Order: sequence, then C-alpha cells, then structure tokens
Amino acid sequence: MAFSKVLLASVLISMLIGNLVESDRVVNLSFLLIYYRFFIFYRLYIDCDAECDRRCHLSSRPNLCKRACGTCCDRCSCVPSGTYDHYEECPCYENMTTHDGRHKCP
Repeated sequence: MAFSKVLLASVLISMLIGNLVESDRVVNLSFLLIYYRFFIFYRLYIDCDAECDRRCHLSSRPNLCKRACGTCCDRCSCVPSGTYDHYEECPCYENMTTHDGRHKCP
C-alpha cells in the first residue's frame, strides 16, 4: 500500500510539472487531485466489518478470525480478497506476526 501511494504521488507530481508547462490544462490537474483525495479516502476508510465477514465466513473459528482480521484491517486499511491467502495484495497484512512468528492476520 505504501508503494502504491508513492507511485501515485510521483505520477501526480509529474503531471503537475507537465501542467505547469502547459497552463491551459489546469482543469485536468484539479480533477486528478480530487480523484487522488477520493482514492486515499476510500483506502483509509474501508468497511472492516464487512470485509472481515467476507474473509472469515468459512473459518472453523469465525469469531477469532473476525477479531484478528479486524485488528489487521484497522492497522493496514486493507483486507486481501478471497477467504484465504492472497497476502501479496496487502503487504502490511502479510507482515504482521504473532509472538510465535506466525501470521497474525487470517
């Protein structure tokens, strides 16, 4: 997630520089800034309860799974797709471990 923010920010900065050179495209820059703010808002405020219900509905211990998933979702602002694995979609989610070194997040 941090890499995608850096990539998006660098794209926006390069577009800003391009728009400063061509001043007749100020409208496009304002549209991109609005889109960027919406993207950040969406990523920061996902519905963790719904996402964790989706992720944990097949678990043998759904309450435990939802509690761990909720903690991970609050900290990472993302939940991988599917009901298992797909950790590469959310590196923060993957890197959280318990004291034993196992994955904290389901």
